[in-house]
Amino acid sequence: MSAISIINRKIAEGITRGVSTMWCAYLFAAIALISLPNAIRSHDTIIIVSWVAQTFLQLVLLSIIMVGQSVQSESVSQQIAETHAAALGEFELAKESRATADEELAELKIISSEIHRILRDVEAKIAK
Repeated sequence: MSAISIINRKIAEGITRGVSTMWCAYLFAAIALISLPNAIRSHDTIIIVSWVAQTFLQLVLLSIIMVGQSVQSESVSQQIAETHAAALGEFELAKESRATADEELAELKIISSEIHRILRDVEAKIAK
């Protein structure tokens, strides 16, 4: 990655962090409100609607939407972490269950061998 790309990425990340705050939304609302009196004095519906749609909503909602996305992203990240932790817990339980089953199988093989030995002894005594 080139130095210019790194600088551009850092600038973009810094601006994104700054714009995605409620303080930035408040600042944008204050800036937008500066032109509100002129829009109202014009008594022109198109100018007033234009002020609401193009000035206020675009400036203020940009930051608010970005804040909302950050909150949702944090929530999703937390859910992923919790799901991962639960899956790891289930995996550990499955490993423990498998180990227990392996131990029980080994014991059953020993018991089975003993039963077969006893049966061979009994058959040998009967055959005599």
